[in-house]
Amino acid sequence: MLPHEEMAVRKLRMIAPVLGCLTLAAAGCGDDAMDANVVARVGDYELTVDDVVTLLADEERLPTESAIVESLLELWIDYTLLAEATQEDSTYGQLEIEDLVRQRIDQEMILALRDSVIQVDTFITPEELSSLYATESPEVELRARHIMMNFPIEATPAQQDSVRNTLEQLRNRIIVGARFEDLARQFSQDPGSAAEGGDLGFFARGDMVQPFEEAVLALQPGEVSGVVESPMGLHLIRLEERRVQDFDEVAPAFRLRVQQQRNAAAESTFVAGLEGPAGLQIAEGAFDVARELARNPSTTLAGRAARRPLVSWDAGDYSAGELLEMLQFEQPSLRDRVSVSTDEELEDFLLDLGRRDLLVTEARVSGLDPAPARVDSLTSEVRGQLLAATQALGLRDLDLAPGEEMEVAVQRAVLAALADNLSGATRIVPLGLVGFQLRERVPIAVNAAGVGQALLSVGQIRAGRSPSPIENTPETAAPAPDSVR
Repeated sequence: MLPHEEMAVRKLRMIAPVLGCLTLAAAGCGDDAMDANVVARVGDYELTVDDVVTLLADEERLPTESAIVESLLELWIDYTLLAEATQEDSTYGQLEIEDLVRQRIDQEMILALRDSVIQVDTFITPEELSSLYATESPEVELRARHIMMNFPIEATPAQQDSVRNTLEQLRNRIIVGARFEDLARQFSQDPGSAAEGGDLGFFARGDMVQPFEEAVLALQPGEVSGVVESPMGLHLIRLEERRVQDFDEVAPAFRLRVQQQRNAAAESTFVAGLEGPAGLQIAEGAFDVARELARNPSTTLAGRAARRPLVSWDAGDYSAGELLEMLQFEQPSLRDRVSVSTDEELEDFLLDLGRRDLLVTEARVSGLDPAPARVDSLTSEVRGQLLAATQALGLRDLDLAPGEEMEVAVQRAVLAALADNLSGATRIVPLGLVGFQLRERVPIAVNAAGVGQALLSVGQIRAGRSPSPIENTPETAAPAPDSVR
């Protein structure tokens, strides 16, 4: 299925490039110029043009774009630093682990505050539940398939048009007879459904992001949508089946939904009671600062810049430094959205962050700080997750050849991990704030000339091959399924 914000990390293009020092420069960010065959350097480690070509030449689903190479080298930097840190100290004593669990601690405090002050009567009799259900539309379940494609990071209008045109071509092929399932397996960039021919299974209203849901509801079984844009990407959608559930079948889930709605209403009332007297307001210039930090999450803020309020209230504020730390910790997709958000969207986003701080402060005043044992448990959990990630990526127990230096084994293991990520054998592991902490320990440089050479070499290799399947496959390769209209 296609969850809201918890969707699994996409293929390589979803790893946003870290800018700041890593913004591409003529000879990289380091003091010493790099050889044109070097794409990036981390301490004594180097990622070469040949390495990039080996990794990307056969991954033709990834376009030959600088954003793809930049994303690949970002992963190479993170994995190299993680592998080296693991070999030095598998307990990760060099990391400020408590900083990594701060958001989790804050969330637990907010939940504890909610449970202590919000008392909602969620008891609902069967008769009341049946009456409530009768006032709403019958519960509809939908089953659909989709083909999803993503825009390149910071895509130009021409690049966006190219992705749309590709999907339009696929739609035309489906209309004249190509099998939707086969094209989904071949072209969809949704790793959760592509292997199943784009099948999302049955889902109810509210399970999908709004643009996707609206498009599906407008279809009749067998119909194929036009190109639909959602926060997840661009989609072609075919509705497979629509069914209405009996009340007895949906009563437990409907009861839970009503209870959740009542809790949400009570929470909103409580938060409004805190926010009103506090006088929450957006600081001048906050939107521009938020976008800039989202585009450049490796920026170092100190002193007055870090303390600059973005949202303020009578007894506190939410600062630029706090936003930067949050952006570094969260998944790249959030940074992408913030960097291109409108003022209205950023206003809602920043006010939500301010409200969260208000709630955390109220929880502390109420004595709801977690016990030290709970903090210790969470830090141990993070260490365990890091160890599990290095194990899954093959970066933990390195197999050294006789007389082989550790640096050589690390480099070999990191390249193997990247190859497995690209092939789908393992999942990409974005390191978030862990990566930013590790980056502070060593000099890092990126070479624009090396990136350009890698792109040129990959493009030349691919150009020497036969045309892509979308160009080479006849439009009438398969009989038209009866359900397509």
